[in-house]
Amino acid sequence: MKTTTLGPSGIQSSAIGLGTWAMGGWMWGGGDNAAAVLAIQASLDAGVTLVDTAPAYGLGRSESIVGTALKGRRHEAVIATKCGLVWHTQQGTHFFEEDGHPVYRYLGRKSIFHECEESLKRLQTDYIDLYITHWQDSTTPVAETMDALLSLKKQGKIRAIGVSNVSPETLAEYLQYGPVDAAQERYSLIDREIEQTLAPLCSEHNVAVLGYSSLALGLLAGPIDPAREFTGDDQRASNPRFSAANRAKLKAFFEELEPLRKHLECSFGQMMIAWTLARGGVSVALCGARVPKQAVENAAAGSVTLRDDALLLIDAAAARHLNALA
Repeated sequence: MKTTTLGPSGIQSSAIGLGTWAMGGWMWGGGDNAAAVLAIQASLDAGVTLVDTAPAYGLGRSESIVGTALKGRRHEAVIATKCGLVWHTQQGTHFFEEDGHPVYRYLGRKSIFHECEESLKRLQTDYIDLYITHWQDSTTPVAETMDALLSLKKQGKIRAIGVSNVSPETLAEYLQYGPVDAAQERYSLIDREIEQTLAPLCSEHNVAVLGYSSLALGLLAGPIDPAREFTGDDQRASNPRFSAANRAKLKAFFEELEPLRKHLECSFGQMMIAWTLARGGVSVALCGARVPKQAVENAAAGSVTLRDDALLLIDAAAARHLNALA
């Protein structure tokens, strides 16, 4: 497993991180708590140390699953969780409805302290390694948000500060008030915008980049059966990227890369995760999993190395088949 350092914090982390959004069930057609616990434990066994979660993933369900899974193993994990999507108050800006609860973007000082305490309880720990502002709040000054985070750090309740879904301008504002250790942003072979926007600023200020949705909601894990249906509240059911026409383009893309996959002796998903770590200045590739088999397969990508010629082959195949998906 490749390792990395989370910015100025000095925290050591695996280069592959486990994302637990789907474990919360919301927008993923439900979930299985027992299987999720086993997936987290299988990730640890496979060398993954960073476990990424958030209160909004199932209104606390994902964090509770993480807390259960890490009983007796807390020292093996780097826990990243978030603040700023709240349902205990109607301050801030309304964002969405989750299971009948209105959820707001809000990063006020008092609210962050409340969220941190609730997360610590669900995670069954007395500290959070990396605390991330999940979405940004236009109603609260960055100075107030950062002051709250620095206070939590001084108290020992968090070890490092992160931001997510942030513009370069807002990240620059955060940096005026103190160190930011990580920025978590969407990044994959078909979502490369941060290469020209956020990644250069992160590199300049030693901010680690955590790339989420490394497999584009599973789109890049390998060919998708044309007959597969996504049901319930699974977001992929209405996502145009998962259309029949796009599945055909993906099939052609993976067929072109089959010789490279065989040569590397890895799965397509592992190849795509390895690509993510090789491009865009990404320090950690976050990969979702809901069962142990998925978790172990994703973790194995941490030992896959792509040379320049392999990266060029993948980029060329993507240009031929996947540009219309982005």
